Amino acid sequence: MYARLLWQYVHAGDYEVNVAERHSIAAARSSLPQLVRKAESGKAVELTRRGEVVAVLIGRKQYERLLSKSLRFSEEWKAFTSEVALGDLKIDPDEVFADVRDRTSGRAL
Repeated sequence: MYARLLWQYVHAGDYEVNVAERHSIAAARSSLPQLVRKAESGKAVELTRRGEVVAVLIGRKQYERLLSKSLRFSEEWKAFTSEVALGDLKIDPDEVFADVRDRTSGRAL
């Protein structure tokens, strides 16, 4: 029932989230090659013991991404601006953000 409610919640929006499949450790023993293929394709596989998730099987790419050191935004921005000359991009902020802010004076007081 929990999985069905979770599926309904996740699929209620405009996009889908990759929800992990759940398998008991006992069941996973007999279908390990198929579960590994699912993990390789980007789908997480949760392994349970007595109904409680105790491990998650993920693909190598996801694992490496989790282990990689994430840079702070300021560090990423500094690296980006050192590689890209922002002035050469000819981006007009007034054009980009023209419809973002309401320019009316607001309500009368």
